[in-house]
Amino acid sequence: MKYIIILGDGMADEPVELLGNLTPLQYASTPTMDLLARKGNTGLLHTIPEGMHPGSEVANLSVLGYDPVMVLEGRGALEAASMDIDILPGEMVMRCNLICIKDGKIKNHSAGHISTGEAEILISYLNEKLPPNPLKGEWAQRIEHVAAPAPPSGGWGVGFFPGVSYRHILKLKGGNKHLDCTPPHDVPGTEFRKVLIKAEIPEAQETADYLNDLIIRSQTLLENHPVNLKRKAEGKDPANSIWPWSPGYKPQMKPLSETYPIQSGAVISAVDLIKGIGTYAGLKNMDVPGATGLYDTNYEGKAQAAIKALRETDFVYVHVEASDEAGHEGDVQLKVKTIENLDKRLLKPILEAIETGDEPVTIALLPDHPTPCRLKTHTNSPVPFVIYKPGEMPDEVTKYDEFSVEKGKYGLLRGNEFIRAFFEDEK
Repeated sequence: MKYIIILGDGMADEPVELLGNLTPLQYASTPTMDLLARKGNTGLLHTIPEGMHPGSEVANLSVLGYDPVMVLEGRGALEAASMDIDILPGEMVMRCNLICIKDGKIKNHSAGHISTGEAEILISYLNEKLPPNPLKGEWAQRIEHVAAPAPPSGGWGVGFFPGVSYRHILKLKGGNKHLDCTPPHDVPGTEFRKVLIKAEIPEAQETADYLNDLIIRSQTLLENHPVNLKRKAEGKDPANSIWPWSPGYKPQMKPLSETYPIQSGAVISAVDLIKGIGTYAGLKNMDVPGATGLYDTNYEGKAQAAIKALRETDFVYVHVEASDEAGHEGDVQLKVKTIENLDKRLLKPILEAIETGDEPVTIALLPDHPTPCRLKTHTNSPVPFVIYKPGEMPDEVTKYDEFSVEKGKYGLLRGNEFIRAFFEDEK
Protein backbone atom coordinates (compact mmCIF):
# COMPACT_ATOMS: atom_id res chain seq x y z
CA MET A 1 0.00 0.00 0.00
CA LYS A 2 1.10 3.55 -0.76
CA TYR A 3 -0.26 6.72 0.80
CA ILE A 4 -0.91 10.33 -0.23
CA ILE A 5 -2.34 13.31 1.67
CA ILE A 6 -3.49 16.33 -0.34
CA LEU A 7 -3.83 19.42 1.84
CA GLY A 8 -5.54 22.63 0.72
CA ASP A 9 -4.20 25.18 3.20
CA GLY A 10 -6.97 27.30 4.72
CA MET A 11 -9.55 25.82 2.33
CA ALA A 12 -12.30 25.57 4.97
CA ASP A 13 -14.42 28.65 5.61
CA GLU A 14 -17.82 29.74 6.92
CA PRO A 15 -21.08 30.56 5.08
CA VAL A 16 -20.70 33.67 2.92
CA GLU A 17 -23.66 35.91 2.09
CA LEU A 18 -22.19 36.68 -1.34
CA LEU A 19 -22.36 32.95 -2.11
CA GLY A 20 -25.96 32.50 -0.96
CA ASN A 21 -24.83 31.60 2.57
CA LEU A 22 -22.73 28.73 1.27
CA THR A 23 -19.08 28.25 2.11
CA PRO A 24 -16.57 28.51 -0.75
CA LEU A 25 -16.20 24.71 -0.57
CA GLN A 26 -19.96 24.25 -0.88
CA TYR A 27 -20.26 26.80 -3.67
CA ALA A 28 -17.27 25.72 -5.77
CA SER A 29 -17.55 23.12 -8.53
CA THR A 30 -15.59 20.21 -7.07
CA PRO A 31 -16.57 16.99 -8.90
CA THR A 32 -13.32 15.22 -8.03
CA MET A 33 -13.53 16.04 -4.32
CA ASP A 34 -17.14 14.88 -4.31
CA LEU A 35 -16.17 11.66 -6.10
CA LEU A 36 -13.57 11.04 -3.41
CA ALA A 37 -16.24 11.67 -0.74
CA ARG A 38 -18.55 9.11 -2.37
CA LYS A 39 -15.79 6.50 -2.55
CA GLY A 40 -14.25 7.14 0.88
CA ASN A 41 -15.09 7.83 4.50
CA THR A 42 -15.33 11.28 6.00
CA GLY A 43 -15.26 13.25 9.21
CA LEU A 44 -14.08 16.38 10.97
CA LEU A 45 -10.66 16.93 12.52
CA HIS A 46 -9.58 19.30 15.28
CA THR A 47 -6.05 20.26 14.26
CA ILE A 48 -5.46 22.93 16.93
CA PRO A 49 -4.91 21.76 20.52
CA GLU A 50 -6.78 23.77 23.12
CA GLY A 51 -4.99 26.97 24.01
CA MET A 52 -2.69 27.02 20.97
CA HIS A 53 -2.68 29.61 18.22
CA PRO A 54 -4.34 28.32 15.00
CA GLY A 55 -1.23 28.64 12.87
CA SER A 56 -0.27 26.48 9.92
CA GLU A 57 2.72 25.17 11.85
CA VAL A 58 0.45 23.82 14.61
CA ALA A 59 -2.16 22.47 12.22
CA ASN A 60 0.19 20.69 9.83
CA LEU A 61 2.11 19.09 12.68
CA SER A 62 -1.23 17.79 14.00
CA VAL A 63 -2.26 16.45 10.60
CA LEU A 64 0.98 14.47 10.47
CA GLY A 65 0.40 13.06 13.93
CA TYR A 66 2.83 15.14 15.97
CA ASP A 67 1.83 16.77 19.25
CA PRO A 68 2.51 20.50 18.73
CA VAL A 69 2.55 21.05 22.49
CA MET A 70 5.56 18.73 22.73
CA VAL A 71 7.52 19.37 19.53
CA LEU A 72 6.76 22.89 18.29
CA GLU A 73 9.70 25.27 18.64
CA GLY A 74 8.35 28.09 16.52
CA ARG A 75 7.66 28.49 12.86
CA GLY A 76 11.04 30.00 12.13
CA ALA A 77 12.92 26.92 13.25
CA LEU A 78 10.79 24.72 10.97
CA GLU A 79 11.27 26.98 7.97
CA ALA A 80 15.00 27.19 8.62
CA ALA A 81 15.26 23.42 8.15
CA SER A 82 13.89 23.67 4.61
CA MET A 83 16.49 26.36 3.83
CA ASP A 84 19.42 24.28 5.17
CA ILE A 85 20.08 26.83 7.91
CA ASP A 86 21.91 25.21 10.80
CA ILE A 87 20.57 25.96 14.27
CA LEU A 88 23.17 25.63 17.01
CA PRO A 89 22.54 25.51 20.76
CA GLY A 90 21.85 28.99 22.05
CA GLU A 91 20.51 30.27 18.73
CA MET A 92 16.94 31.49 18.43
CA VAL A 93 15.23 31.44 15.06
CA MET A 94 12.18 33.47 13.99
CA ARG A 95 10.02 33.78 10.92
CA CYS A 96 10.58 37.29 9.60
CA ASN A 97 8.06 38.82 7.18
CA LEU A 98 8.57 41.78 4.94
CA ILE A 99 5.32 43.68 5.48
CA CYS A 100 3.64 46.89 4.37
CA ILE A 101 2.81 49.57 6.92
CA LYS A 102 0.67 52.56 5.94
CA ASP A 103 -0.23 55.46 8.24
CA GLY A 104 1.22 53.56 11.18
CA LYS A 105 -0.99 50.51 10.56
CA ILE A 106 -0.21 47.07 9.17
CA LYS A 107 -1.71 47.18 5.68
CA ASN A 108 -0.80 43.59 4.81
CA HIS A 109 1.47 40.76 5.92
CA SER A 110 3.10 40.21 2.52
CA ALA A 111 4.22 43.63 1.22
CA GLY A 112 1.75 43.13 -1.61
CA HIS A 113 3.19 39.66 -2.30
CA ILE A 114 6.58 41.09 -3.12
CA SER A 115 8.60 39.06 -5.61
CA THR A 116 11.39 36.82 -4.36
CA GLY A 117 13.96 38.75 -6.40
CA GLU A 118 12.96 42.09 -4.89
CA ALA A 119 12.87 40.61 -1.40
CA GLU A 120 16.35 39.13 -1.72
CA ILE A 121 17.73 42.60 -2.51
CA LEU A 122 16.06 44.06 0.58
CA ILE A 123 17.18 41.22 2.87
CA SER A 124 20.76 41.58 1.65
CA TYR A 125 20.55 45.32 2.32
CA LEU A 126 19.29 44.71 5.85
CA ASN A 127 22.19 42.38 6.52
CA GLU A 128 24.59 45.15 5.53
CA LYS A 129 22.88 47.92 7.47
CA LEU A 130 21.11 46.13 10.31
CA PRO A 131 23.26 43.19 11.42
CA PRO A 132 21.82 41.52 14.54
CA ASN A 133 24.57 41.30 17.15
CA PRO A 134 24.67 38.78 20.02
CA LEU A 135 22.74 40.04 23.03
CA LYS A 136 24.66 41.13 26.10
CA GLY A 137 22.38 40.47 29.06
CA GLU A 138 22.22 37.71 31.66
CA TRP A 139 20.36 35.26 29.43
CA ALA A 140 22.89 35.63 26.63
CA GLN A 141 25.81 35.23 29.02
CA ARG A 142 24.55 31.80 29.99
CA ILE A 143 25.22 30.52 26.48
CA GLU A 144 28.10 32.81 25.45
CA HIS A 145 30.37 29.78 25.16
CA VAL A 146 28.38 28.66 22.12
CA ALA A 147 30.09 29.75 18.93
CA ALA A 148 28.09 31.24 16.09
CA PRO A 149 28.25 29.23 12.85
CA ALA A 150 30.64 30.24 10.12
CA PRO A 151 28.96 32.42 7.49
CA PRO A 152 28.07 30.64 4.24
CA SER A 153 30.15 31.45 1.18
CA GLY A 154 27.91 34.32 0.11
CA GLY A 155 26.40 35.47 3.34
CA TRP A 156 26.25 35.47 7.10
CA GLY A 157 25.96 33.21 10.12
CA VAL A 158 23.66 35.14 12.41
CA GLY A 159 21.27 37.54 10.74
CA PHE A 160 18.60 37.60 8.04
CA PHE A 161 18.19 34.73 5.60
CA PRO A 162 16.17 35.23 2.39
CA GLY A 163 13.27 32.92 1.64
CA VAL A 164 10.39 33.07 -0.84
CA SER A 165 8.45 36.30 -1.50
CA TYR A 166 7.74 37.94 1.89
CA ARG A 167 8.76 34.93 4.03
CA HIS A 168 12.25 35.12 5.56
CA ILE A 169 14.26 34.00 8.58
CA LEU A 170 15.95 35.90 11.40
CA LYS A 171 18.49 34.03 13.51
CA LEU A 172 19.78 35.52 16.72
CA LYS A 173 22.41 34.19 19.10
CA GLY A 174 21.42 34.55 22.73
CA GLY A 175 17.73 35.25 22.18
CA ASN A 176 15.15 34.19 24.74
CA LYS A 177 12.15 32.56 23.03
CA HIS A 178 9.61 33.44 25.74
CA LEU A 179 8.06 36.22 23.70
CA ASP A 180 4.51 37.25 22.88
CA CYS A 181 4.64 37.81 19.11
CA THR A 182 1.69 38.66 16.88
CA PRO A 183 1.60 37.07 13.40
CA PRO A 184 1.11 39.97 10.97
CA HIS A 185 -1.54 38.12 8.96
CA ASP A 186 -3.73 38.11 12.09
CA VAL A 187 -3.89 41.90 12.49
CA PRO A 188 -4.32 43.76 9.19
CA GLY A 189 -5.45 47.32 9.87
CA THR A 190 -3.95 47.37 13.37
CA GLU A 191 -1.53 50.04 14.57
CA PHE A 192 1.80 48.23 14.50
CA ARG A 193 2.96 49.75 17.79
CA LYS A 194 0.05 48.09 19.60
CA VAL A 195 1.25 44.63 18.54
CA LEU A 196 5.01 44.96 18.98
CA ILE A 197 6.80 42.09 20.71
CA LYS A 198 6.28 41.66 24.45
CA ALA A 199 8.29 39.62 26.94
CA GLU A 200 6.44 36.74 28.61
CA ILE A 201 9.01 36.49 31.39
CA PRO A 202 11.44 39.10 32.77
CA GLU A 203 14.44 37.28 31.31
CA ALA A 204 13.06 37.84 27.80
CA GLN A 205 12.69 41.61 28.09
CA GLU A 206 16.09 42.35 26.56
CA THR A 207 15.28 40.17 23.55
CA ALA A 208 11.90 41.85 23.08
CA ASP A 209 13.42 45.33 23.30
CA TYR A 210 16.15 44.42 20.85
CA LEU A 211 13.74 42.95 18.28
CA ASN A 212 11.37 45.92 18.52
CA ASP A 213 14.35 48.19 17.92
CA LEU A 214 15.18 46.18 14.79
CA ILE A 215 11.61 46.66 13.54
CA ILE A 216 11.73 50.45 14.00
CA ARG A 217 15.18 50.75 12.46
CA SER A 218 14.17 48.62 9.48
CA GLN A 219 11.36 51.03 8.65
CA THR A 220 13.78 53.94 8.31
CA LEU A 221 16.13 51.89 6.15
CA LEU A 222 13.51 50.37 3.86
CA GLU A 223 11.15 53.31 3.23
CA ASN A 224 13.20 54.94 0.48
CA HIS A 225 15.14 51.95 -0.78
CA PRO A 226 15.19 51.90 -4.62
CA VAL A 227 13.19 48.66 -4.68
CA ASN A 228 10.40 50.29 -2.68
CA LEU A 229 10.53 53.56 -4.61
CA LYS A 230 10.03 51.56 -7.79
CA ARG A 231 7.18 49.54 -6.27
CA LYS A 232 5.40 52.71 -5.12
CA ALA A 233 5.83 54.29 -8.55
CA GLU A 234 4.15 51.20 -10.03
CA GLY A 235 1.25 51.43 -7.57
CA LYS A 236 2.45 48.46 -5.52
CA ASP A 237 2.74 48.17 -1.75
CA PRO A 238 6.26 48.80 -0.45
CA ALA A 239 8.04 46.33 1.82
CA ASN A 240 8.74 49.00 4.42
CA SER A 241 9.16 46.99 7.62
CA ILE A 242 10.35 43.66 8.93
CA TRP A 243 8.12 41.71 11.30
CA PRO A 244 9.76 38.90 13.32
CA TRP A 245 7.47 36.34 14.99
CA SER A 246 7.17 32.70 16.12
CA PRO A 247 10.51 32.28 17.94
CA GLY A 248 12.07 28.98 18.92
CA TYR A 249 15.10 26.74 19.05
CA LYS A 250 15.85 23.55 17.11
CA PRO A 251 12.90 21.10 17.44
CA GLN A 252 13.14 17.42 18.30
CA MET A 253 10.90 15.31 16.01
CA LYS A 254 10.98 11.61 15.15
CA PRO A 255 10.75 10.67 11.45
CA LEU A 256 7.32 9.35 10.43
CA SER A 257 8.94 6.08 9.37
CA GLU A 258 9.67 5.29 13.03
CA THR A 259 5.95 5.31 13.87
CA TYR A 260 3.97 4.46 10.74
CA PRO A 261 4.20 1.74 8.04
CA ILE A 262 6.32 3.64 5.54
CA GLN A 263 9.99 3.46 4.64
CA SER A 264 10.26 6.65 2.60
CA GLY A 265 8.27 9.75 1.77
CA ALA A 266 8.18 13.09 -0.02
CA VAL A 267 6.72 16.54 0.60
CA ILE A 268 5.61 18.86 -2.20
CA SER A 269 5.04 22.50 -1.27
CA ALA A 270 6.03 26.03 -2.21
CA VAL A 271 6.10 27.06 1.46
CA ASP A 272 9.28 26.83 3.54
CA LEU A 273 7.30 26.02 6.68
CA ILE A 274 5.86 22.84 5.16
CA LYS A 275 9.19 21.89 3.65
CA GLY A 276 10.78 22.28 7.07
CA ILE A 277 8.16 20.10 8.76
CA GLY A 278 8.79 17.55 6.02
CA THR A 279 12.53 17.67 6.65
CA TYR A 280 12.14 16.94 10.36
CA ALA A 281 9.54 14.25 9.51
CA GLY A 282 12.11 12.48 7.36
CA LEU A 283 10.49 13.36 4.02
CA LYS A 284 12.31 14.35 0.85
CA ASN A 285 11.53 17.84 -0.45
CA MET A 286 10.54 17.89 -4.13
CA ASP A 287 10.78 21.33 -5.72
CA VAL A 288 8.33 22.18 -8.50
CA PRO A 289 9.16 24.99 -10.96
CA GLY A 290 6.43 27.63 -10.88
CA ALA A 291 5.12 26.62 -7.44
CA THR A 292 4.48 30.02 -5.89
CA GLY A 293 2.27 29.51 -2.83
CA LEU A 294 -0.31 31.79 -4.50
CA TYR A 295 -3.36 31.39 -6.76
CA ASP A 296 -1.04 31.24 -9.81
CA THR A 297 0.89 28.24 -8.53
CA ASN A 298 1.80 25.38 -10.86
CA TYR A 299 -1.00 22.92 -10.01
CA GLU A 300 -0.16 20.64 -12.93
CA GLY A 301 3.51 20.55 -11.97
CA LYS A 302 2.63 19.63 -8.39
CA ALA A 303 0.32 16.88 -9.64
CA GLN A 304 3.02 15.38 -11.83
CA ALA A 305 5.56 15.63 -9.00
CA ALA A 306 3.11 13.80 -6.71
CA ILE A 307 2.57 11.05 -9.29
CA LYS A 308 6.33 10.64 -9.68
CA ALA A 309 6.83 10.61 -5.91
CA LEU A 310 4.21 7.87 -5.50
CA ARG A 311 6.21 5.69 -7.85
CA GLU A 312 9.43 6.30 -5.93
CA THR A 313 8.31 6.51 -2.27
CA ASP A 314 5.70 5.10 0.11
CA PHE A 315 4.10 8.36 1.28
CA VAL A 316 3.50 11.77 -0.31
CA TYR A 317 2.33 14.99 1.36
CA VAL A 318 1.08 17.55 -1.17
CA HIS A 319 0.48 21.03 0.21
CA VAL A 320 -1.24 23.86 -1.70
CA GLU A 321 -1.19 27.33 -0.13
CA ALA A 322 -3.42 29.22 -2.58
CA SER A 323 -6.75 29.09 -0.70
CA ASP A 324 -5.13 30.32 2.51
CA GLU A 325 -3.73 33.39 0.78
CA ALA A 326 -7.13 34.13 -0.80
CA GLY A 327 -8.71 33.87 2.66
CA HIS A 328 -6.16 36.28 4.13
CA GLU A 329 -7.02 38.75 1.37
CA GLY A 330 -10.74 38.33 2.04
CA ASP A 331 -11.26 37.56 -1.67
CA VAL A 332 -14.23 35.18 -1.82
CA GLN A 333 -14.27 34.71 -5.58
CA LEU A 334 -10.53 34.06 -5.65
CA LYS A 335 -10.91 31.47 -2.90
CA VAL A 336 -13.61 29.68 -4.90
CA LYS A 337 -11.27 29.71 -7.91
CA THR A 338 -8.36 28.25 -5.92
CA ILE A 339 -10.58 25.41 -4.67
CA GLU A 340 -11.78 24.65 -8.19
CA ASN A 341 -8.19 24.74 -9.46
CA LEU A 342 -7.10 22.26 -6.80
CA ASP A 343 -9.98 19.97 -7.74
CA LYS A 344 -9.51 20.06 -11.52
CA ARG A 345 -5.83 20.72 -12.02
CA LEU A 346 -4.25 18.78 -9.13
CA LEU A 347 -6.58 16.26 -7.53
CA LYS A 348 -8.12 14.97 -10.77
CA PRO A 349 -4.87 14.02 -12.55
CA ILE A 350 -3.52 12.43 -9.37
CA LEU A 351 -6.64 10.25 -8.99
CA GLU A 352 -6.55 9.30 -12.67
CA ALA A 353 -2.91 8.23 -12.38
CA ILE A 354 -3.64 6.22 -9.23
CA GLU A 355 -6.57 4.44 -10.91
CA THR A 356 -4.30 3.20 -13.71
CA GLY A 357 -1.38 2.39 -11.43
CA ASP A 358 -0.19 -1.05 -10.36
CA GLU A 359 -0.24 -0.54 -6.59
CA PRO A 360 -3.15 0.37 -4.28
CA VAL A 361 -3.02 3.87 -2.78
CA THR A 362 -4.74 5.29 0.29
CA ILE A 363 -5.76 8.91 -0.34
CA ALA A 364 -6.74 11.68 2.08
CA LEU A 365 -7.92 15.22 1.38
CA LEU A 366 -8.30 18.01 3.95
CA PRO A 367 -7.40 21.58 4.91
CA ASP A 368 -5.13 22.28 7.88
CA HIS A 369 -7.39 24.99 9.36
CA PRO A 370 -10.12 27.36 8.19
CA THR A 371 -9.16 30.80 6.88
CA PRO A 372 -12.54 32.58 6.65
CA CYS A 373 -12.63 35.39 4.10
CA ARG A 374 -14.73 37.45 6.54
CA LEU A 375 -12.03 37.35 9.21
CA LYS A 376 -8.96 37.25 6.94
CA THR A 377 -7.20 35.03 9.46
CA HIS A 378 -7.08 31.46 10.76
CA THR A 379 -9.59 29.95 13.17
CA ASN A 380 -9.46 26.80 15.28
CA SER A 381 -12.71 25.24 14.02
CA PRO A 382 -12.51 21.58 12.95
CA VAL A 383 -11.81 20.88 9.27
CA PRO A 384 -13.49 18.39 6.90
CA PHE A 385 -11.53 15.37 5.73
CA VAL A 386 -12.01 12.32 3.55
CA ILE A 387 -9.95 9.12 3.52
CA TYR A 388 -10.27 6.65 0.64
CA LYS A 389 -8.86 3.16 1.06
CA PRO A 390 -9.20 0.68 -1.80
CA GLY A 391 -11.74 -2.00 -0.97
CA GLU A 392 -13.17 -0.25 2.08
CA MET A 393 -16.94 0.30 2.29
CA PRO A 394 -17.75 4.04 1.98
CA ASP A 395 -20.04 5.96 4.31
CA GLU A 396 -23.18 7.77 3.13
CA VAL A 397 -21.57 11.17 2.52
CA THR A 398 -21.66 12.18 -1.16
CA LYS A 399 -20.26 15.73 -1.08
CA TYR A 400 -17.07 17.12 0.36
CA ASP A 401 -17.55 20.26 2.46
CA GLU A 402 -17.56 21.50 6.05
CA PHE A 403 -21.12 20.36 6.82
CA SER A 404 -21.72 17.23 4.73
CA VAL A 405 -18.91 15.36 6.48
CA GLU A 406 -20.60 15.82 9.88
CA LYS A 407 -22.51 12.63 9.03
CA GLY A 408 -19.36 10.73 8.11
CA LYS A 409 -18.02 7.50 9.54
CA TYR A 410 -15.17 9.05 11.51
CA GLY A 411 -17.17 11.70 13.36
CA LEU A 412 -14.93 14.22 15.12
CA LEU A 413 -11.25 13.31 15.54
CA ARG A 414 -8.46 15.01 17.47
CA GLY A 415 -4.69 14.93 17.58
CA ASN A 416 -3.09 11.91 15.94
CA GLU A 417 -6.40 10.08 15.49
CA PHE A 418 -6.55 11.21 11.86
CA ILE A 419 -3.09 9.98 10.85
CA ARG A 420 -3.65 6.69 12.70
CA ALA A 421 -6.91 6.19 10.81
CA PHE A 422 -5.14 7.12 7.58
CA PHE A 423 -2.32 4.62 8.01
CA GLU A 424 -4.71 2.16 9.69
CA ASP A 425 -2.04 0.24 11.61
CA GLU A 426 0.72 1.73 13.69
CA LYS A 427 4.05 -0.07 13.81
